[in-house]
Amino acid sequence: MKLTFLGTGTSFGVPQIGCGCEVCGSSDPRDKRTRSGALVETDVGMRILIDTPPELRLQLIANHIASVDAILFTHEHADHIHGIDDVRALSVRTRSPLRMYGPEETVHTLEQRFSYIFDQAKRPLPGTTKPEGELTTLEPGVAVQIAGETVIPIAVPHGRTTVFGYRIGALGYVTDAKLLPPAAIEALAGVKVLVLNALFWKEHPTHMSVPEAIETARAVGAERTYFTHLTHDNFHAALESALPPGLFPAYDGLTVTID
Repeated sequence: MKLTFLGTGTSFGVPQIGCGCEVCGSSDPRDKRTRSGALVETDVGMRILIDTPPELRLQLIANHIASVDAILFTHEHADHIHGIDDVRALSVRTRSPLRMYGPEETVHTLEQRFSYIFDQAKRPLPGTTKPEGELTTLEPGVAVQIAGETVIPIAVPHGRTTVFGYRIGALGYVTDAKLLPPAAIEALAGVKVLVLNALFWKEHPTHMSVPEAIETARAVGAERTYFTHLTHDNFHAALESALPPGLFPAYDGLTVTID
């Protein structure tokens, strides 16, 4: 299995609009972060996209991705869903709706906000196209088969809402979590690679800070943990040198192989 980080930034991205800090002006390409999303490629060649961030088109082009077999949504916030129109380039090739999965609240929001994608009565004019999607609501803790892999949705708190992390085989992917409840840590037991959000060093009401993410990574005990959803609070190189062994900051375009 292979994991590619398409984007590793927060809702602001890095550089931030109008910011003149040293990180936003950095020449290190690892400090340029688009909004968070990822791609999982299975051992049989199937592709699962996690979220559709606003830069999705640019992310897919940069990573030479021309097709996906399914999309997992973590939650309904704009930085995780507002690139959904870009799936038109994917569904138009297959001439069939792209399978999409997510929490109940997210499914409802997608149906309301992007009804033209999912309402089959809304057909494009002859000679034009539209994205085609088919939504399935997932339940926390209930394993499902998606693109040939067993996927376990994991509910985690994110401020006033609940988001889904996912376990896909030996991979655990969690973003926008404030903490991992005991049930989530249990569900992630034995993963070899763990992805966690780590906003910045100081505490935040809805996201894990770097110190909180470090403690959470220790509780899960994966062989390797990668931090995503990062702000302009740190240079990549500085954060990399500050983390304990086995913990790494992810960056846009990073590919990780999971045995």
